[in-house]
Amino acid sequence: MARLSPFASLLLLAWLTTTIEVVQAHVAAWHYAMYCLNGTSRYDNPNTNDAIQPLYQMTKDDWWFHHNNKCDQFPPEEGDFLDLPVNGSFTVELALNRAFTTLSYNGEDIGEFGDGEDHPGMGEDGDCITAINIHTQNESMAAGTAFAISYQSNMSLVTFENLVVFTTLYHTPWKRIATYSVPNLPACPPEGCICAWGWVRNSLWPCGTANMYHLGYRCKVVGQTGDAAVAPGQAPVWCEDDPDRCVKGAKQMLYWHQQDGNNIEVEGLDLAGDHKSPAYNSKCGFKNGP
Repeated sequence: MARLSPFASLLLLAWLTTTIEVVQAHVAAWHYAMYCLNGTSRYDNPNTNDAIQPLYQMTKDDWWFHHNNKCDQFPPEEGDFLDLPVNGSFTVELALNRAFTTLSYNGEDIGEFGDGEDHPGMGEDGDCITAINIHTQNESMAAGTAFAISYQSNMSLVTFENLVVFTTLYHTPWKRIATYSVPNLPACPPEGCICAWGWVRNSLWPCGTANMYHLGYRCKVVGQTGDAAVAPGQAPVWCEDDPDRCVKGAKQMLYWHQQDGNNIEVEGLDLAGDHKSPAYNSKCGFKNGP
C-alpha cells in the first residue's frame, strides 16, 4: 500500500475534519407546537433532526423559517400551540434530535444535555466543545438564544418588522432544558400567532462555522393579556463598545451570514479580542429575559 506524504496526510486530515463538522448535529428548540416536529414527513417521526440543520450563506427565500428543506411546510397539529403565559415562563428542550427529548420514546433517551448524555465537567478545560455541537467553549461563552412573536396567524404574512423578539436567554444553548420568561404581551388572534426561535452562534474560531437558526412555532398568549400593541421591530446593531447606540424598544431577530436578507453587519474584534459575532446578548442590545 502506498504511503501518503506528510503534506497529503495533512490535506486528508483537514478534509476529514471538515466532513465531520458538516455531519455533526446541531441544536433546535423542541416543542410539540413547532413546525417540522416530525421532520419533513407526514407521519410521527420520533427520530428526526431535520429542524436542526444550520442556515449559512443561503438566500432569504431559503433560510426564512427553514424553507431550505421545507420545514416551514410542515406545521404542528391543529390545536397545538406553544402557550406563552403573560408575566410567566415557558420551557422548551434544546436538543440535536427529537429522539433526545421528552417528545420521543417516553423520554427514555434524554440526558442533561441535548444529545441524551450528562457530560459531567464539560467545558471546564476551555477548549471548543465537540461532544455536542453547541459552538462554544463553556456555558458562560454560549451566545444566547431568543424567541420572537408575530401577530399574524399565517406564516406567509410574517415579516422582519412584525416578527419581534420578546424574550432572550443568555448563555444558551447549553443544557437541554431551557426556560424563557414572557412579558405583558397582548392577546393573539383567535387562530394564534406565529413565533420563531433563533440562535446565531459565536464565531469563535475554530468552534465551527458562523451559521444561524430560524425555526417556526404556532403560539398563543395566555393569561391576563396586555392591551398595548407590540411595536414594529427595528434591526439590531452592534453596540458593545457604545451602549448609547443600542436600539431601544422592539427589535427584529438577527439575520447574518446569508446571501441576502441580512439585517446586521459587523467587522473587526470585540472588546475581548475575538471576532465580532452578533448574538442575543448585550453586545447587540438584548437584555436577558423579556
